[in-house]
Amino acid sequence: MLSSRNKFFLILGLFFFTTLLSSLAQREIYSDTIPFKDRLYYGGNFGMQFGTITLVDASPLVGVMITNRYSAGVGVTYQYFNDRRFVGGSTSTYGGRVFNRYNVLPNIFLHGEFESINFDNFNQFNGEFSRIWSNALFLGAGYFAPFGGGRGGANFTFLYNILHDNLRSPYGEPYVIRVGFVM
Repeated sequence: MLSSRNKFFLILGLFFFTTLLSSLAQREIYSDTIPFKDRLYYGGNFGMQFGTITLVDASPLVGVMITNRYSAGVGVTYQYFNDRRFVGGSTSTYGGRVFNRYNVLPNIFLHGEFESINFDNFNQFNGEFSRIWSNALFLGAGYFAPFGGGRGGANFTFLYNILHDNLRSPYGEPYVIRVGFVM
């Protein structure tokens, strides 16, 4: 069940994105001037850690600039985790996401994302692991740091999961900080 604080953030977030999308509907979509393939951007996150605990994370994404300030896209996530301190300590996590991004300033953006992740969840009541799907609704903001004169750069994003549930989430906290790259 959602706490009253999370319900407040959910209602506030839905109001924000409804208002944002209705204002974007009035913007001119410049599909006639810039070809679709030139409005696409690609990126994501990739991480590795080896040793007693091994973690491999690949989270690619693709987005499209709908207006000069608004973009939307999709992404997938795959993570492999192995803790050698435990027998059977390896698992995989996978899922997908859709996102919306609105550039408030050239390098500052608002970000909204719905994510669904399948992972091994520990059930505290029966003491066993079982695979479940966990949904998250992230709202937040970020900073884009361009590289050189091209379209590529790094994104630093600070997000809050308003659907966070400590018993059914792969994230330990509702706050998530991401660093990713786009080109």
